[in-house]
Formats: sequence, C-alpha cells, structure tokens
Amino acid sequence: MPPEQRDPAYLWDMLDAAKAVCQITVGVRYDQYLANRTLQLAVERAIEIIGEAARRVSEATQNAHPEIPWRPIIAQRHVLAHEYGEIREDRIWRVATVHVPELIPKLESLLPNPPSVPGNP
Repeated sequence: MPPEQRDPAYLWDMLDAAKAVCQITVGVRYDQYLANRTLQLAVERAIEIIGEAARRVSEATQNAHPEIPWRPIIAQRHVLAHEYGEIREDRIWRVATVHVPELIPKLESLLPNPPSVPGNP
C-alpha cells in the first residue's frame, strides 16, 4: 500500500488524540495540571500520539499541507519519547491549551468525514 493511502488513518489518529487533549484539559487550570501527575501523563501521552502519527504521514501529504506544523509536532514527540528528562510542563501546557486546539480545525479540514467514536463528539 502506498504511504499516501495510510495517511487518512494517521490524520485520524492525530485528530482523535488532539480532541482527547482538549477533553481532558477542559476547565483545568495550570496549577491544577501541575498538581495532578496522572493528568500530566495523560496529556503527554496524547501529545506523543499526535507526534507519532504526524511522523508517519507521508512526505507528499506533509508538503501539500504546510498549514500543519509537522516538524514542531514531530519534535515535541521526540522530546516526550526520548528526552523525557527535558520535559517542561509550562511548554506542554501551552501545547495542550493553545497549539492543540488550533490544530483540530486544520486536521478536520483534511478529514471531511472522520469516523465517530462513541463518547467523542
């Protein structure tokens, strides 16, 4: 199967994880985030999934959609997966509350009919 044919699945994974980040951080303040290690790990894992899926999106699709910040997304995944001692919670919080919400409509525009998952809007 050509890489481009797998891209919709990877884009869906990115969208699903991005929506999860938004769902688990809704109504949460930064101080609450810092005080909740379980929440931190959940957010970090979802951001890592976004980056892993982005890494697998074909170069052709990445080049066709420069509105998606592919390199920073993939770089964040690398930090989470391999340089976890370097994780700065303030940066993860900004990614989770600013950059991920901005990413969702961009991904939705690439997936006009994303499959519905029970429990996800």
